[in-house]
Amino acid sequence: MMNIAVLVSSGGTNLQALIDAQKSGIIKNGEIKCVISSNPNAYALERAEKNGIATRVIDRKSYDDIHKYSLAIRDALLGEKADLVVYAGFMIILDDQVVKAFPNRMMNIHPALIPSFCGKGFYGLNVHKAVLESGVKLTGATVHFVTEECDGGPIIMQKAIDVKNDDTPETLQKRVMEQCEWIILPKAVSLFCEGRIKVNGKKTEII
Repeated sequence: MMNIAVLVSSGGTNLQALIDAQKSGIIKNGEIKCVISSNPNAYALERAEKNGIATRVIDRKSYDDIHKYSLAIRDALLGEKADLVVYAGFMIILDDQVVKAFPNRMMNIHPALIPSFCGKGFYGLNVHKAVLESGVKLTGATVHFVTEECDGGPIIMQKAIDVKNDDTPETLQKRVMEQCEWIILPKAVSLFCEGRIKVNGKKTEII
């Protein structure tokens, strides 16, 4: 059974999707052992506590720079003996200390179809505003491994939905979460825990 650590910063809707998937048996051979938040007021902490999952707060505001903060996160994850680290609405870009400690063992969910609408500055409603302004007809979500390049790691899973004529950033965000993010993130986590993801350079193969 693999130990899963989840990094959060706010509401924790993707964390809830993982918790629900764990309860229903969608996630096989893995268990969420710890939730670590960059924000002491994140509602995600309450979600974890309600489900008997250990929590830790490592407040970004308590550290002078990202190097020191990344070191604290890395040491916490090593202390938790995490086999897999999942970014679930974690809003901090950590430095390479963490990636090097967990190569191809950290995954993130991004609310767009990478390589479009990704990278620095593309988070939250910013992504969906950019999608609507561009006029594309499809959007969705991507689960990928975390590397030193922001949103640039090997893609594990993607799911697309149609963009509607009357969409707002808020309605699009809601549909992407419900119809894409909450579905593919638990599946990707289970595939990892089952040992079914093979990484070949920038590509992944599901075996």
